[in-house]
Amino acid sequence: MAVDEKTLAILACPLCKGKLVWVADKSELVCRGERLAYPVRNDIPMLLSHEARELSSAELEQLSS
Repeated sequence: MAVDEKTLAILACPLCKGKLVWVADKSELVCRGERLAYPVRNDIPMLLSHEARELSSAELEQLSS
């Protein structure tokens, strides 16, 4: 599954309302501000805080490169 640009443009982090970044190899939408990764299951973004996992500093650095 890939999140298209139009969909990505309207999705936002439910906590801070910031932009999300699509990480295809992990099927996750990442919020850099909150340091959270939201899973995408069966083509549906799980934008619930209890579904998100916290990102380590190393994972955030990898996104920047």
